[in-house]
Amino acid sequence: MPWEKQFDVEAALDKSMQAFWARGYEATSMQDLVDCTGVNRGSLYATYGDKRALFLAALRRYDDTMRKGLLSELESRFGPRQAIRQLFQAFVEQAAVDGQNRGCFLTNTALELAAHDPEIGRIVAQAQVEMEAFFARMIRKGKKLGEMSSSVKPAATAQGLLAALLGLVVLSRSRPDRPLLQNVADQAMKRLD
Repeated sequence: MPWEKQFDVEAALDKSMQAFWARGYEATSMQDLVDCTGVNRGSLYATYGDKRALFLAALRRYDDTMRKGLLSELESRFGPRQAIRQLFQAFVEQAAVDGQNRGCFLTNTALELAAHDPEIGRIVAQAQVEMEAFFARMIRKGKKLGEMSSSVKPAATAQGLLAALLGLVVLSRSRPDRPLLQNVADQAMKRLD
């Protein structure tokens, strides 16, 4: 009879994702993961292999559920200009909530590990490419709808919006001053005029 897991693998992955997102890879020990998941070390190793493999699974989970989910929701609920505004506002609002400011797991990982780990670097870069594509898509739609100036160049403006968003996320961790973050978001939106 094959060995059956005695814990919820998806719930353990979600809890691990939260731990890595809050503390980063290096500052999260295997004991931290055991404590937050309630799963013993041997079972975590048997399921995921090692800490790095668990981190990769958590990072991919974040990308699939959080980033892709947020962009899909924004695109389906709002017009193009408002979808972009809502994305920036989500990070401004998150930074304003005491004790909840973890920034973006992908951006945190870019700063901590991407330059030193090619596999992680590819995951982060792909997420950034998809974010840039979201901005470009919204700009093209916005121009067609007359929500944005016809002079706005989708590719170049999307790159500028990506840089502004990444900067806002980094600032939200180091200087979570709402007026500062709101100004960054407002200035980013002016790229669409």
